[in-house]
Amino acid sequence: MIELGLAVDGGKDSLSMATRVPHPDGSTETVKSPLELVVSAYAAMADVTNVATPDIKRPGKSVLIHVDLSGGQRRLGGSALAQAYGQLGNECPDVPPNRWVINGTFDAIQELVRNGLILSVHDVSDGGLIVALLEMAFSGNCGFKVEMECPVGQEAAALFAEEPGWVLECATDKVDEVMQELIMNTGSPCRSLELGETTVDKSVIIRSNPPVGASRVVLNMGMVSLRHIWEETSFQLEKLQTNPACVADEQKNVFDIADMPYELSFNPEATRQARLLQAKRPKVAIIREEGSNGDREMAAFFAAAGFECVDVHMSDLIDNGTPLSAFQGLAFVGGFSYGDVLDSAKGWAAGILFNETVREAFDDFYRRPDTFSLSVCNGCQLAALLGWIPKEDPNHRNRIRFIKNDSGRFESRFLSVRILESPAIMLSGMAGSSLGIWSAHGEGKFHSNEDAFAYIEANELAPLRYLDDFGVITERYPFNPNGSRSGIAAVCDKSGRHLAMMPHPERSFLKWQWAYMPEEWKQKLTASPWLKMTQNAYDWCLKNKSV
Repeated sequence: MIELGLAVDGGKDSLSMATRVPHPDGSTETVKSPLELVVSAYAAMADVTNVATPDIKRPGKSVLIHVDLSGGQRRLGGSALAQAYGQLGNECPDVPPNRWVINGTFDAIQELVRNGLILSVHDVSDGGLIVALLEMAFSGNCGFKVEMECPVGQEAAALFAEEPGWVLECATDKVDEVMQELIMNTGSPCRSLELGETTVDKSVIIRSNPPVGASRVVLNMGMVSLRHIWEETSFQLEKLQTNPACVADEQKNVFDIADMPYELSFNPEATRQARLLQAKRPKVAIIREEGSNGDREMAAFFAAAGFECVDVHMSDLIDNGTPLSAFQGLAFVGGFSYGDVLDSAKGWAAGILFNETVREAFDDFYRRPDTFSLSVCNGCQLAALLGWIPKEDPNHRNRIRFIKNDSGRFESRFLSVRILESPAIMLSGMAGSSLGIWSAHGEGKFHSNEDAFAYIEANELAPLRYLDDFGVITERYPFNPNGSRSGIAAVCDKSGRHLAMMPHPERSFLKWQWAYMPEEWKQKLTASPWLKMTQNAYDWCLKNKSV
């Protein structure tokens, strides 16, 4: 590590863990020495938007290359395969003794990433070559045909040895260029071997090619079935911590998934520099409470459209009497106010509803015709409790709530939603779009009586709906993470000025924040589609200035 110039960030804690080990006779023994040392390190990234992820990007138009740092060794000691057979093995993988092999290979791959020659990359040393290949296919939702150099009888070692190295995906017409870069910068004992091709057909074919004799098929199986086996352990664990019915639904609903058909009904654009430099800008209060954690993201979301953002803690309103009259916009942020001890946002709501001065301040803000609000996640739950959405009437017929997810647990997922026609000012011009967005909540299930639901549907006050992988509005788990009726993910009031939503646009307003974005969007779009929400709010503020 000294030769490589690596600084160790951590590792001490992994040396202080005692382990209780069971013996075949039923007795146990406490082992105080560590089973393993975990060393943590990290590095600065020059460009977070230029990332090579493991998922295969261009099935049928790309090639897979194995970059092997071990010099062709296939040691199985300590491997997952050995563990599966109750063995330890005699010899374990190790890094090359010469640091220039690691440095040269790493630098070559970094250069390939910078020049856009690598489509995807995955580590081999955690499970072996077969695991790296399969995980690339699982996440790319495709197949592959590869052929590996291997003596007869050594197929298992070739597939499961956890030797250091990578599998790269590159475009078919870029193979020579990639191989030249690797050979020029790495050298012996590093070997770069072209394994085979990716396929649109969801089948996995691995052939063994011995030095002497004809090649033979080692594996020929459907990718979807293999992915189902790979996911089984996770599903068994989920049954211990999640509603088993939801686990069964997820197993069935994600067995064979389609690529999400995202759609855009508008052209996202970055905010003009002149607007960002304006001396006088609309002011938005970023409201937070004890336990809130989304305030800085929300401030960045609005600042990216040109707003002047002011951090306002509830204590500023309760103790200091900070006026809301100075603001044209208000944002209730996400998080876990008061730890959700009384259920989500109830403690926060109590701090408003049972303090007459604070309640009147929020009521005055709500009634002003020149104001708007955005309430996200914990803030969405708060807006419902305050009666801000869809709109409180004297008989409280239209009250709604957001209650515990059907799964019974916190759900953090990158989901797909469709934007429908509605009066919501922040979603103006966005209807018809199907987009990806982050969602993270434990109590996000839309709940209402029939009167409220009919009122919302009749007035088009639910502008955001969860989609399945075919682009259909859904109640199916996990595409709908909470079980909301009719896939409802957001509600606004009839004026359109007040919008509350469970998913997080403030965690998706930059392109690189998306967990997945179509490759053509990455190249074509100058901004994330969700940025238009705060840009819409800014435009609306200019047309509805305070007197």
